[in-house]
Amino acid sequence: MTRPLARDGGGLPGEELLVSGEFPLTRRDLNEIAAMIYADAGIHLNETKASLVYSRLSKRIRQLRLSSFRDYCELVSSPEGADERREMLSFLTTNFTRFFRENHHFDHLRDTVLPPLLKQAKAGGRVRIWSAGCSDGQEPYSIGLTVLSLMPEIASYDFRILASDIDPKIISKAKAGRYDDHAVETVPSALRSRFIHEAKGEAGARWEVSSQVKQLIAFRELNLLREWPFKGTFQVIFCRNVVIYFDEQTQARVWSRYYQTLEEGGHLYIGHSERVSGPAKDGFDNVAITTYRKNSGRPAGRSGTL
Repeated sequence: MTRPLARDGGGLPGEELLVSGEFPLTRRDLNEIAAMIYADAGIHLNETKASLVYSRLSKRIRQLRLSSFRDYCELVSSPEGADERREMLSFLTTNFTRFFRENHHFDHLRDTVLPPLLKQAKAGGRVRIWSAGCSDGQEPYSIGLTVLSLMPEIASYDFRILASDIDPKIISKAKAGRYDDHAVETVPSALRSRFIHEAKGEAGARWEVSSQVKQLIAFRELNLLREWPFKGTFQVIFCRNVVIYFDEQTQARVWSRYYQTLEEGGHLYIGHSERVSGPAKDGFDNVAITTYRKNSGRPAGRSGTL
């Protein structure tokens, strides 16, 4: 299904079929889609992702009543197709997540990181946590639930969680905070009974995160490759299973920007398959599993901007 197939009569360079089907996908089509996704989001696609691209976009091509991936590429690369180009990014973005995923991070947050930060908040200090690449909200809500388990009155203090994602559709879903039975299974029962309630009026989403949790979180659409529209720093950043989709150069630049955005001594939580690399590497100490603490040194070189 995914092996290159020669077109009858030879064809032009790049016209080899990568996926045959209702809408044949050529190497040229995939390269153009990959270039647009890289330019817009830094996501690196290669020919091993041909089947994924086909499966996620072929239904959309059918919905638009187009006849080929070539027609779709021409649409999304045109000024008139700007909205559809954003739709394409949404279709090709992976949004797998779950409550308390990689639970060791939340144990470390609860036991090591939060106690001094909550003490700082009680003393009138400012505390900020960022969930970058928050998907449908389960990560930032897990952070909020962890905080509330230690300090139920935290909303009275200068404490906020920023939750961001590149996909406006997924941000809208995250704001709603509604989930099915399967999604909430990994929420500890004590927290679930206190802060997740039965939802009303929406089939397939039986549970809703309480307003006590929602009020701690600001959801924003944000592209990690563009300008970051905030001036303050963070004490904690979660960016898990996001940077893995970037190439090495882009990864190094993002890590350096996180270094600059964290307060000294701040913590960075990353995905289980990720490692801090590039100039920022020397600026972090690996203090637990995929958990880094910004040290007092400075990473070599300059981070640049994305």
